[in-house]
Amino acid sequence: MDEATRTLIDALVADARESTADLARQTGLDEAAVEEALADLEESGALRGYTAIVDWDELDREHVSAIVEVNVELDRETDYDDVAHRIAESSAVDSLRLMSGDYDFAVNVSGSSMGDVSRFVSEEVAPLPAVTKTVTHYVMETYKERGMTFTDGDDDDRLSVTP
Repeated sequence: MDEATRTLIDALVADARESTADLARQTGLDEAAVEEALADLEESGALRGYTAIVDWDELDREHVSAIVEVNVELDRETDYDDVAHRIAESSAVDSLRLMSGDYDFAVNVSGSSMGDVSRFVSEEVAPLPAVTKTVTHYVMETYKERGMTFTDGDDDDRLSVTP
């Protein structure tokens, strides 16, 4: 990967809403070259999409997120990819990763209520034959998401103490 493409990717990660003109200025390419590079990255699958980072607490809409640990026991006919494809089919799944350590998969899930998330785990994940254990961790507060800090730093409600 050349330096211009690396700079282009870094700029998109920082702000995917940049115009091609802004991206051209940042990379030193002309706009046509930026558009071609983006098309190449999309076609190759290196660039999978453009997404918004939402602070759900700022919206008038219920939203619950959880991280679900999933342990599996594989057999001759089932491998990690098989289990992952079954779990990933659900629209409740935001991300799914094979992990090292104490559990096999980390599943980031969201729904409009804790019941939605619980139903996903109990009806779509736990019944899979390879699944031996699930542990659901509900997100209480998000402070940072994909590099974006959610706190504004002005929420210090502590009282000042003077001698």
